[in-house]
Amino acid sequence: MRLTAVIVTGAAVAALLAGCGSGDQADDESPSVRPPAKVAAPGPFVGECGHLTDDEVRDLGGLGQVSQVFKNAVGCSWQAGGIGGPSVTFASYRGSPIDRELAWVTAQGRNPETIDIDGKRGFQDADQTYGICDLAVQLGDDFFEWSTAAGAFGTPTGSPCEKNRKMAELTVQRLK
Repeated sequence: MRLTAVIVTGAAVAALLAGCGSGDQADDESPSVRPPAKVAAPGPFVGECGHLTDDEVRDLGGLGQVSQVFKNAVGCSWQAGGIGGPSVTFASYRGSPIDRELAWVTAQGRNPETIDIDGKRGFQDADQTYGICDLAVQLGDDFFEWSTAAGAFGTPTGSPCEKNRKMAELTVQRLK
């Protein structure tokens, strides 16, 4: 009886698998459901840290003495006064649409403002209460973003978006 159950189960599994087909149909018989993938054209090279030096970021970002600097292939971060102090961050996004970032910012209940830096479209989003600003600039299929924060223990001095704008203007001027 057990052998019969195994044979019947095996036959049922074989029939199910046979029903899945081998996929050997001609291409014209089964139209493609997915659109072809878009290949993003690389935008201009934004350089390490947006082509800005540590001293330029310190001065333009109003950081005072920088205590930590982190750099990798896609971004940089400068921290003053340790954890909770003011900070500046740069990030470069290859093949990533700025509209996705804009949608995320908007979904967080924030109200981004459209900007233009030397003919390059972008947006900025500021929270003056906490001295935070994110500023993003579109470069073809890429974009970069400068972000400043007064930090938990920092006192906002000057407009964080004006600081970002100055850094973004230098980045755009130095594009290669």
